Amino acid sequence: MYILQLCLGLLFINCCVCRMVHLSSSDNAQPESNPNNEYKQLQIIFEAKNLEFGFPSESERQAVLNDGRYNPHSVLPIDVDVYYSPKNGLPSIFVTIPRFGPGTPYSLAYLTDVQRPNGTELQPYPSYEWHSSHGRDCNGLTSVCRVHIDPCGRIWILDSGEINNVQFCSPQIVVIDLGTNQLMHRYRLPAGTFKPTISRFVTPYVDVADPPPKGLCQRVFVYMADATGFGIVVYDVMNQHSWRIENKYTYPDPDFSTHTIAGQSFELLEGTIGVTVTPINLELPRFLYFHTFSNELQMAIPLNIVNNRSNWNNGLDSVLSKFSVLGKRGVQCAASAMTSAGVLLCGHYEPIGLFGWDIRTPYTPENRILLAHNPIALQFVSGLKVIKNPWGREEVWMLSNRVQRAFTGTINFNEINYRILRCGVDELLQGRPC
Repeated sequence: MYILQLCLGLLFINCCVCRMVHLSSSDNAQPESNPNNEYKQLQIIFEAKNLEFGFPSESERQAVLNDGRYNPHSVLPIDVDVYYSPKNGLPSIFVTIPRFGPGTPYSLAYLTDVQRPNGTELQPYPSYEWHSSHGRDCNGLTSVCRVHIDPCGRIWILDSGEINNVQFCSPQIVVIDLGTNQLMHRYRLPAGTFKPTISRFVTPYVDVADPPPKGLCQRVFVYMADATGFGIVVYDVMNQHSWRIENKYTYPDPDFSTHTIAGQSFELLEGTIGVTVTPINLELPRFLYFHTFSNELQMAIPLNIVNNRSNWNNGLDSVLSKFSVLGKRGVQCAASAMTSAGVLLCGHYEPIGLFGWDIRTPYTPENRILLAHNPIALQFVSGLKVIKNPWGREEVWMLSNRVQRAFTGTINFNEINYRILRCGVDELLQGRPC
């Protein structure tokens, strides 16, 4: 049985109000086991051969299995994010399972302590009813690829509104207060900011310019990566405006449309996927950093240019001179994240592992440091977050899957396919055990 692996004495506490699982401080969580000692040993928080979905009742489970709304062999987890409760310091772990096709019963979940025959059970968030219409109710959630939990205790859910390239609802941002599980804000993208039946929004990055403890959490911009529409949408939350950025730098490169991971190749031509910004505490000029999935370029553009709506009225020609090509990787990477010290993280294909680059240095091979080499545990890092724990230390959380096997139809459900892994930022940067 593949189970949620935790350190000895790790406690699960179910909060009947929050309806989320909380894991106690797990600095002693199980390291990722590996016969090759040269591979980075990471803390295993969760691993599974396949996902185990929880339902309101056994009759509902059978109903969705019978009519195809649930196909256990078609689901693929993509993202992870973590919320440490200020009440007890325990983390709640969220997982996204986007509806790239039919068969996914819900696309945003949290880990529980319930064990089923195939492992640890997921439960839908914020409730089953938010997902159960499968696109027929646009006041719910249709398909969520990634989320972002901000420093104000809010989860920003980017819902693409489409399933299997059918646009059921307009893409939307849904914001829920994690302390109360109440809806705080909803914004539906207006026409012109997305391409119906083409756009697929995959990554939100939320920049809070006035974070706690002194700020009011009101000056917020959200940057949304449209991977298949080849663009980025900027949302000014305070002024309730959004606009689209699209040009040659948000497009993929056909020469990088062949993705080869652990010896298996598949074709995928996708645009922007990784977005993040300069941390506000560094007293550096602030930039939006981004890259496209099927490309080797690492890009940057000043944040004050991005956040000025009037700069983006000329379509593909808008402020092209302000974009900077920082460098080339020579290989693809997917999700990205930034530490508070300004180290940009991303998982590479070759060698398979997590790389880090200090944004104060040139984007060159010698400055891109391999922080965690592990071709078994990190075959495809699709979810990547830097989280500050209640003790003030930063942690890197990763969700890895075997996307190459999903694309080629070769997933072996007799072996571990999905992992949630963790390591302290200091431990990664200093080469110490996690």
